[in-house]
Amino acid sequence: MATNDRVTDLEEKAGGLVESASSRHPAPVVSRERGPEGEWFTKKRNARRKRWMWRLAGYVAFLSIWEFASKFLIADYILPPPQKILAEIWRIFSTGEFFKNFGATLLTIAVGYSIAFLLGTFVAILIGRSAWWDGFFGGWVTASMNTPGLVFALVAAIIFGLGSEGPLIAVVLTTFSFVTVNIAEGVRNVPNDLIRMGKAFEVSGGKVQRHVLIPFLGPYFFTALRYGFSTAWKIATLTEIIVGTKGIGFMMRREFQNFNMAGFLAWVLLFFAFALFLERFVLQRQIDRFFRWRPEVAK
Repeated sequence: MATNDRVTDLEEKAGGLVESASSRHPAPVVSRERGPEGEWFTKKRNARRKRWMWRLAGYVAFLSIWEFASKFLIADYILPPPQKILAEIWRIFSTGEFFKNFGATLLTIAVGYSIAFLLGTFVAILIGRSAWWDGFFGGWVTASMNTPGLVFALVAAIIFGLGSEGPLIAVVLTTFSFVTVNIAEGVRNVPNDLIRMGKAFEVSGGKVQRHVLIPFLGPYFFTALRYGFSTAWKIATLTEIIVGTKGIGFMMRREFQNFNMAGFLAWVLLFFAFALFLERFVLQRQIDRFFRWRPEVAK
């Protein structure tokens, strides 16, 4: 009994010493921010914040130069100040012209670019997998890619005249080559070793396409989508300026003919802002979501 009491006393003293030591020197709290993963997230957040600060600084500098030039260098009826452009933009929204004309241009781009993307993807697969088809289509694809978009816009305008058909055909002809060249390059570089290994292990064709072909061709598809989309915007607007009866380009032409520089610049800025919104907040987010497993691609 005496031995047990002595053991109990020693345990109580030891526990007290541990508690007092713990109170004097508490265990360090391991924060997620201090680990490798936390450091990566912190660096990424800081880089994003710094990028946005520089972006805002660029916008402020641009508006400041514009305001200075409008007041001291160029007559305001030629280069209206930013506040006058904002008032014109508000009028465009309040009258409903924005939704009507942007909707017409977006419809032209959506239909024309969808046709070009499907047709270009089909031809790209043929070119990438067969030297014969490469020889058959290669010259035409290269020639169309090096032809200025203005040529296609003028040809479509001459053939189809006033209306919505000209801008649509011009979008198809101009963007087809961008899609074909980018996707064909990806098809040529498909890892055939992985495909043969999948066949050796009797992996179904659907799984090979889903886990090998589509992830591999993803960057090529999105590169074609991004460059082709930006080209489609420009060509659709250019053709609408020439022969359009509605749309962004048509409104630019109308304001230019009326010598309304405030209205003309308002439509130009709306065009820039909307294209930037689709690029940064729609297309880029889809790219980041698709490549979330490959941070080096999703930037």
